[in-house]
Amino acid sequence: QVQLVESGGGLVQVGGSLRLSCAASGRTFSSYTVGWFRQAPGKEREFVGRISWSGSIIYADSVKGRFIISRDNAKNTVYLQMNSLKPEDTAVYYCAAKITSAASFDSWGQGTQVTVSS
Repeated sequence: QVQLVESGGGLVQVGGSLRLSCAASGRTFSSYTVGWFRQAPGKEREFVGRISWSGSIIYADSVKGRFIISRDNAKNTVYLQMNSLKPEDTAVYYCAAKITSAASFDSWGQGTQVTVSS
């Protein structure tokens, strides 16, 4: 497992942008798949997207075309660039990591709040 710390959340107006960071400990971070998830009040946790060790990326339909995931293995950091934000993007955002062959994510950050105001 690795330890993950998210940062970059905050309050932003509709149509604005934010960039979240997920900083990881561990020398083998580059071999991990990292995912982003979010949970809005009263709702279940939702998959946002993920980036594999090779750089392969998938997104949830709800964010496709607006959010961009990238990683900088030299900095042990994965980013979530969020553009054209909507009120329904308001949630606590979490990053998670797993060995690519693992069935599920087993390392989670503490989360960072994103609030989109209209």
